[in-house]
Amino acid sequence: MAPSTSSVITLNINGEKRTLPVDHRTTLLDALREQLDLTGTKKGCDHGQCGACTVLLDGRRAVSCLQLAVAAEGCEITTIEGVADGARLHPVQQAFLDLDGYQCGYCTPGQICSAIAVIEEHAAGWPSAATADLRPEAGPPALTAEEIRERMSGNLCRCGAYVSIVQAVAQAAETAAGRTTGSAEGEMAV
Repeated sequence: MAPSTSSVITLNINGEKRTLPVDHRTTLLDALREQLDLTGTKKGCDHGQCGACTVLLDGRRAVSCLQLAVAAEGCEITTIEGVADGARLHPVQQAFLDLDGYQCGYCTPGQICSAIAVIEEHAAGWPSAATADLRPEAGPPALTAEEIRERMSGNLCRCGAYVSIVQAVAQAAETAAGRTTGSAEGEMAV
């Protein structure tokens, strides 16, 4: 007898447990969109290169087109549909609206999910490839435009809204840090 190629799995998505049958080859992206009708997560390249399908797995960003649905069982999955607090937008969503961090909007859900993780990674002191001083005594790097661009580099925007995206991430990071949000243009030369 051949081994089964499908399973019934339970995914914890946006705080809700969802049980569904999946073929073992089904990506998390396809399960979200095709089986669970969570179409905010977009299918861009389907090769993990554009970031349009970015979701949060246990708070870390992941391209859902490369993640098998069966491997996501037991993880806390957050899609764009789950980042707002009811009718109150997440600070990253609000910053994207305030600063026009989108044009056509197709990549925006992935950009927002990635930005949420970027801000948390930075706040935790994680360095990036753009971080100049990696010594522990140097402390966390400043979240400059260069840092934001490097940290967000896995998310492509075909419309070219990068300047506004960088400003939106900077504003949301200031909000998360409890600072007053103002113009990001002074420190954030984009």
